[in-house]
Amino acid sequence: MGKITGFMEFARQEEEYLDPPVRLKNYKEFVVTLTDGQAKVQGARCMDCGIPFCNTGCPVNNMIPDWNDLVFHGNYRHALDNLHSTNNFPEFTGRICPAPCESACTLGINNDPVGIKSIERKIIDTGWEHGWVVPQPPSVKTGKKVAIVGSGPAGLAAAQQLARAGHDVTVFEKSDRIGGLLRYGIPDFKMEKDLIDRRVEQMQAEGVTFRTGVLIGKDFPATVSNMARETIFPEDLEKDFDAVILAGGAEQPRDLPVPGRQLKGVHYAMDFLPQQNRVNAGDKVKDQIKATGKHVVVIGGGDTGSDCVGTSNRHGALSVTQFELMPQPPEQENKPLVWPYWPTRLRTSSSHEEGCERDWAVATKRLEGKGGKVEKLIACRVEWRDGKMTEVPDSEFELKADLVFLAMGFVSPVQQVLDAFGVQKDPRGNVRAATEGDNAYQTSNPKLFAAGDMRRGQSLVVWAIREGRQCARSVDEFLMGVSSLPR
Repeated sequence: MGKITGFMEFARQEEEYLDPPVRLKNYKEFVVTLTDGQAKVQGARCMDCGIPFCNTGCPVNNMIPDWNDLVFHGNYRHALDNLHSTNNFPEFTGRICPAPCESACTLGINNDPVGIKSIERKIIDTGWEHGWVVPQPPSVKTGKKVAIVGSGPAGLAAAQQLARAGHDVTVFEKSDRIGGLLRYGIPDFKMEKDLIDRRVEQMQAEGVTFRTGVLIGKDFPATVSNMARETIFPEDLEKDFDAVILAGGAEQPRDLPVPGRQLKGVHYAMDFLPQQNRVNAGDKVKDQIKATGKHVVVIGGGDTGSDCVGTSNRHGALSVTQFELMPQPPEQENKPLVWPYWPTRLRTSSSHEEGCERDWAVATKRLEGKGGKVEKLIACRVEWRDGKMTEVPDSEFELKADLVFLAMGFVSPVQQVLDAFGVQKDPRGNVRAATEGDNAYQTSNPKLFAAGDMRRGQSLVVWAIREGRQCARSVDEFLMGVSSLPR
């Protein structure tokens, strides 16, 4: 460790943000990366705790104390190698991961945890700046072919690992650009898309083939089929490749079955957010959903809802209100009770700080409007007892609503894909596949594997990367009988 008493001497250093009036003028990232000196101090706070719970708190098992020490000593080159040994894309997680590692930090028991996420971002940004992130093509090709359906973080992680193992990898993506929800689900102000583009270039140099505008499956509704230039049936994919990985996202949004749902101006969050990303990329979007000069209501208190808040504010909304069905969580968790696990506590995002009214324990009763267009939302207060929700008597109220965004999570992957492949599903509609044992990530069809949201359901980018890496090892073992890829 770098400084034995560092955790007693130095306070946590948060990354700085550009002021809201400045950052609301564009869709660029606004987080200011730590300086070398700030990162050194944060690395010094890592306390040589003996049992680094941060390692297990991190889904990809980053060796956090090791690269904290390397950063403290200014050895960014070795820190980058260490970071890449467990995480293919730390520039993604260093920006958008909620950092469960920090919740597990031993220092966090009675103090502010080490700023692990900010150090991770500093390491990878330094690596790109110095040209240390280069293609790693295999020295020997195996002649085996692997198809990956979906180009989100799980698919990209699996593709890179398998390509480096010498397999010929083709990634199929239904959208016009690579990245899945990284590309079209996460606003640019949280993660600019050139970060994806340069990783794609690296992976192409390593031998990965990317095919965009390709749907895999059958019986899609016209709204989905029209997105793609080409459709490939699963049986053709299985015939042309030695193994197939299903790595799509959990794209089926949870709906709101209330009167007035059909009114114009009521949209799923994922109908709204991708449009702005496309505009930022230079596309022309017909009939773009715009919040300019409107009263916006966001239903759902998670990250997707927060992204709707930030995008609406950049459009110039008159007001933005966000509802959450569950009660307001405490501002500070009971650390002795929950550590080292992810705590339930009030989280205020940068988008909330830009301007948003938030409310909890609120249920939507109906939507009302004129001429087929939404004008107001009728809601009520609810209370929770023994896990059951009841309406608070005489608590009904209404709110102006020119736009209503449904951001209540996702229930399952696209079922037409799973049905077309004929794989077994779990009770939630995800692909049934175990993560341990000889058949890890293998579906009911031995040639088919599944990883990420399509297997585990809606989750974090860091979990998708973990599953993509582990699935790649299982596929490599399936093809070659043995694998040198890390798990």
